[in-house]
Amino acid sequence: MNANSTLGNRALEASGSSIACAGSGDLERSCTSTVTDSIKVAPVSAGIERIEAHFHGDAFEPHRHDTYALGLTLQGVQAFRYRGMVRYSQPGNVIVLHPDEVHDGGAGTDEGLRYRMMYLPPEMLIGALGEKQRGLPFVPSPVIADRAFAASLAEAMRDLDGAIDDLHLDDVLTGIADALVRHGDSGRHPNRKYDQAAIRRACDFLQAHSDRLVTSEDLEKVSGLDRFTLARQFRSSLGTSPHRYLIMRRLERARAMIGSGRSLVDIALETGFSDQAHFTRHFKKASGMTPGRWANLSGRA
Repeated sequence: MNANSTLGNRALEASGSSIACAGSGDLERSCTSTVTDSIKVAPVSAGIERIEAHFHGDAFEPHRHDTYALGLTLQGVQAFRYRGMVRYSQPGNVIVLHPDEVHDGGAGTDEGLRYRMMYLPPEMLIGALGEKQRGLPFVPSPVIADRAFAASLAEAMRDLDGAIDDLHLDDVLTGIADALVRHGDSGRHPNRKYDQAAIRRACDFLQAHSDRLVTSEDLEKVSGLDRFTLARQFRSSLGTSPHRYLIMRRLERARAMIGSGRSLVDIALETGFSDQAHFTRHFKKASGMTPGRWANLSGRA
């Protein structure tokens, strides 16, 4: 407990942020009851989404991302169910959730919870992992005490109002890749080979055409692989399917549009969903809450 607390203090210092208290900032004033549930959403930077969240009680229903979800618990106890077990993260711990793994989330105590999280597209790690790494590193334990890893994540999430510049991004990706390999199960993909250039072409095509119907024939032409080979390599390399990757790119665009004044119906249609119900169903599966609740918590309603 003491080691985690010490690491938590360092992570808080590294994040460059402080817990906001109401009033004039009198040091004798307590902040314990002033924090309300909220989500601060950073601008998408180089394809990476970042948030800071404050919650009491249960926050997210079971859901899954097609990205790595990498986080730092800053205050309180972060409780979540992952791979059949309830996990707990204390201040200073790093959280690593693998793509396409179902999880929920919330505060483990009455104190409430404050944390920062970044959602890293796995294809961004391919170059940083190097040629010796076959497939994505799978980290068996989702809660890790690693000072170097925590410092790297804290630096990447220090400024939620600004973007991550190119040189900084290279450093961030290198640090994350090294940490994932260090804690990962190196035997998960021992001799499997992937056509990473073909997978990258498929990813780029899905991103560029997320607002329209994409067919298997489209991806075969773009990637140069038959649909079944592509599907297998795509999932093995990135942890998700081409179809789900497309849905998640649509949801990224939709989240960025929430609060723009457009109705949810218009956002759904503009981002490639058939209707609002289709959009809401996928949003809840990916985020653990409805688009309306997301808008309210992030101040975009």
